[in-house]
Amino acid sequence: MQKYRYLFLRRIVQIGLLALYVLGNYTSFKILQGNLSSSLVFGVIPLSDPYAILQLFFAGSIVGANALLGALLILLLYGLFLGRAYCSFVCPMNLITDFASFLRRAFGLDTLGNLVYLKNSLRYVFLALSLLLSLIFGVAAFEVISPISMLHRGIIFGLGVGFFAVLVVFLLDLFVAKHAFCGHICPLGAFYSLISSFAILKVKYDLQACTHCMECKKICPEKQVLGIIGKESGVIKSGECTRCGRCIEVCGDNALVFNLLDFKKEKK
Repeated sequence: MQKYRYLFLRRIVQIGLLALYVLGNYTSFKILQGNLSSSLVFGVIPLSDPYAILQLFFAGSIVGANALLGALLILLLYGLFLGRAYCSFVCPMNLITDFASFLRRAFGLDTLGNLVYLKNSLRYVFLALSLLLSLIFGVAAFEVISPISMLHRGIIFGLGVGFFAVLVVFLLDLFVAKHAFCGHICPLGAFYSLISSFAILKVKYDLQACTHCMECKKICPEKQVLGIIGKESGVIKSGECTRCGRCIEVCGDNALVFNLLDFKKEKK
């Protein structure tokens, strides 16, 4: 259990949020209503996807005050506190891509490598492209084709043709490249990476406790963020870290911790 504590926490949060959205849209139990693009908490507090709002700005749309306030709240939550935790704790696509990653390991596909080499920077190209296309065509370009939105709305309102978009992502991650969608393609992940560098929640590394087994790099979906491992103590500063906690779980040396938890131990 200890080895998978953050994985279990992520699943509880992801499935719990989906359940709250379903209940909020179909019953009188209205803690969360709407979807990840636009929500209401307790029927009062607006939450909006800031990346979707940004696309709407580029598309020339008029955005209401509630939508702007909702986007600001999300920006503050992740930009100042949680970092890119949206990708590992909230995004429903993470359930699909993690399952594909599990199957890759189970069937030994990881040992065969990737069919296609994809750069991590590719997602930033898609981010810029989505904004450019929003400007040209006057619509929120990524929102129109987003498999994340299709999956989330599909779980709540019925999947329909969105099933095929989700299937494409699953097959891409399973057969083409490890963590292909979240790690190399998704512009939403790129957006959260850009706003997350200065967030308070970070992973802290202790070089003195490390025995250089490199299990953390084997499990990390964004292993490029672990550049200090084996070199120097410090915190993982990259905004590309998803704060998933998998590196902490597999570290038998306790050389990796979330810095907030480490702070609490020091206070004691």
